[in-house]
Amino acid sequence: MKKRYDLIVIGSGPAGRRAAIQAAKFGADALVVERGRRVGGVSVHTGTIPSKTLRETVLNLSGWRERGFYGRAYRVKDEISAADLRHRLLKTLDHEVEVLEHQFARNKVTTVKGEACFVDPHKVEIHCEGGEVLIVEGAKFLLAVGTRPFRPDTIPFDGVSVLDSDEILEIGHVPRSLTVIGAGVIGVEYATIFSALDVPVTLIEGRDGMLDFVDRELIEDFTHQLRDRGVVLRLGCEIERIEKSGGSVVAHMRGGRIAKSDMLLFAAGREGATDTLNLEAAGLTADKRKRLTVDAATFQTEVPHIYAAGDVIGFPSLASTSMEQGRIAACHALGKPAQNPPDYFPYGIYSVPEISTVGMTEEEVLERGISYECGIARFRETSRGHIMGLDAGMMKMIFSIKTHRLLGVHIVGEGATELIHIGQAVLNLKGTLEYFVENTFNYPTLAEAYKIAALDAWNRMPQRPSAQAE
Repeated sequence: MKKRYDLIVIGSGPAGRRAAIQAAKFGADALVVERGRRVGGVSVHTGTIPSKTLRETVLNLSGWRERGFYGRAYRVKDEISAADLRHRLLKTLDHEVEVLEHQFARNKVTTVKGEACFVDPHKVEIHCEGGEVLIVEGAKFLLAVGTRPFRPDTIPFDGVSVLDSDEILEIGHVPRSLTVIGAGVIGVEYATIFSALDVPVTLIEGRDGMLDFVDRELIEDFTHQLRDRGVVLRLGCEIERIEKSGGSVVAHMRGGRIAKSDMLLFAAGREGATDTLNLEAAGLTADKRKRLTVDAATFQTEVPHIYAAGDVIGFPSLASTSMEQGRIAACHALGKPAQNPPDYFPYGIYSVPEISTVGMTEEEVLERGISYECGIARFRETSRGHIMGLDAGMMKMIFSIKTHRLLGVHIVGEGATELIHIGQAVLNLKGTLEYFVENTFNYPTLAEAYKIAALDAWNRMPQRPSAQAE
């Protein structure tokens, strides 16, 4: 192993892996330091891949997608155990790790397992298993250490009945009932996944609403779907204390309300995994949530040769955006040309049902004073939706009245995270309403909802004068 590298990447999640491989493609010597058991980071082992695999397993084994035809009592497997849920998860994780290890080997990226901390701005000390300590020097660094669950001292975590979002993947049994604290992305995803297993779920959030960056009309539809299937929503309710009593967990809310359940998931935020990096030795400081601040275009920290990308720099904290951040950071660090981060990227929430959004929400359009019109399509209006037995799901499109430009697409329902990419392409290419009205979509498909929603907006927009009148 060398003593000096062109780029040292700490963390092998989406941002770290993409940066290291991009650096290797440029012919640079890249080192990846990973302190976990295997490469892949939070995304592969406790975040993106496991939660989405769990979701897919639940939807398949519970027969969720077929209940529109066969009724709510329909099941593929009557008794679903924690072992059933983990079987597919372990297979998926093994495959992800094998692919990543192969990519590193093929591109000649050096990897080392251990915990890194700065000695000075250009050197890190790596504490490996077995007590070996390595000191390596880097011309440039990328910090891609990700985040970990926020665990307040006031919450009686025990890994059995009171868990964080990492521990929920290791449960020994499917709970009879579940309380979820925190209606952010992670809390909403797990609450709806367990609800799809017919586990009674109570979702508690201190704020008055959930997912405040999503278009409100979409959230209203989503909220209706959750309540319709029995999810108890306690919005605007602050937690005073949590106690374990007689084999149950009781969450006491301000005002006297309680939520009693078999298991409780605390998913109210995450914090940067930077506390072991000895940031002071590198001249860096983290914020109160242990995250790092970077230049939005280059991903440089306040120390020019040190970059940071991924969840550790905060919103949007997506695997997809983290990959691009890591690649752009590597290009900039090595003096290679790189494009600016995209103005509009899709946001996917893998709840049941899915939510995906790109561009401006109706609230943002109103704030900017843009004259606009919206078009709505219900999935049940499409032939494909009827074939699939969908009785819920919607697409909302927002257009400028003046220019007819597409301003935003917002989808809740089956396949939302796949469908959004059509809207993303048109949005980034500055496309207009006419694209959707004049083009033909495969039939029957859910994508046909784009044409339905566009025509809905078209029929209510002021009509442009004809070419002859002009």
